[in-house]
Amino acid sequence: MRILVAGGAGFIGSHYVRTLVTGGYPAWAGASVTVLDKLTYSGNLANLQPVEGGFTFVRGDICDVDLVSDLAGGHDVVVNFAAETHVDRSIASGDEFTLTNVVGAHRLAQACLDAGVDRLIHVSTDEVYGSIPHGSWTEDAPISPNSPYSAAKAGGDLLALALARTHGLDVRVTRCGNNYGPYQHPEKVIPLFVTNLLEGKKVPLYGDGGNERDWVHVDDHCRGIQLVAEHGSAGEVHHIAGSAELTNRTLTERLLSALGMGWEMVEHVADRKGHDRRYSLDDTKLRRLGYRPAIPFHTGLAEAIQWYLDNPGWWKPLKV
Repeated sequence: MRILVAGGAGFIGSHYVRTLVTGGYPAWAGASVTVLDKLTYSGNLANLQPVEGGFTFVRGDICDVDLVSDLAGGHDVVVNFAAETHVDRSIASGDEFTLTNVVGAHRLAQACLDAGVDRLIHVSTDEVYGSIPHGSWTEDAPISPNSPYSAAKAGGDLLALALARTHGLDVRVTRCGNNYGPYQHPEKVIPLFVTNLLEGKKVPLYGDGGNERDWVHVDDHCRGIQLVAEHGSAGEVHHIAGSAELTNRTLTERLLSALGMGWEMVEHVADRKGHDRRYSLDDTKLRRLGYRPAIPFHTGLAEAIQWYLDNPGWWKPLKV
C-alpha cells in the first residue's frame, strides 16, 4: 500500500501520519508513506519529528500541476489535508484560500483521476453548511457557507465530488467539527487561549461568547478518516462528529478553571464578521461503520493543556 498525504505537516495531517507510520491503523500497517506539504506558516516538520525516517517528505504545493501529477502516479491512496483553514485570515484576504482550497483541491483530484489512483480522501469541514439554529446536519443537507474560508472549502468539495460523478473517481469526502489536541497552531482558539494565559495575557472572546461548536479530538477525527478510507462509500460525504457541543463562553470558562484563573483574564472583543452561530453534525452514517468518539472532551482538553504546558519550545516561536 502506497499512501500520499497532502498537507501532512499540518496539525491534523501530521497526527494522521504519526499514527499511520507507527501502526495505529492496522489494515495499512507497513504502508509506504509520502508526505507532501508546502510548509506555510501552519506546516511544521517538527510535527513529524517523532516519526522521522518513517516516511518520504516532498516540499511542494498542491497547486503545482506537474508535481502532483508526478506524485499521484506512484500511490494507491491520496489523503488530502492540504488547506488554508483560519477563518480570520480568510476574512482579511481570501486569495490564498481560493488558490489552495479550490484550485489546489481540483488539481490534486484531477491528478488522481489521470493517474488511476484507487481512491482520494478529501478532508473538509462542517463550516460549509453555514449555521444551524437547532438539530444537526445530515450529509444531504444543502451547503450554505458564510466565510471566504468555508466557501473555498465548499468549492473544493464540489469539484472533487464532480470528478466522482462525472468520471467515476473514487472520492470520499469527510466533514468534521472543530478539532483540538497537541501540535495545533496557536492561532486556533484552544491553543491561543491556553498559551495566552500561560504568558499572562488576556484571551479575546468574540461577541457574547454564545457561538456553539462541536469539538472533536484530532485522534478521533483521524480514526474517522481512516474508517472512511477503508470502508466508506465512493462519491459520498461522511460526517465525523465529536463528543462535546459547547458555547465559546463555556469553553473559555473551562480553560480558565483548568489553569486556575478568573474571568478578569477575558477581553470581550467585537464579534467576527459573518460569525456562524452554531454547528452540529449528525454522524449516524459513520457510526453504522463502527465509529464512536473515544476521547471524552474533559480528558482530551486536560491532555491538550498539559501538552502546551510541557512544550513551550514548540509553540513560543509560532507566536512571534
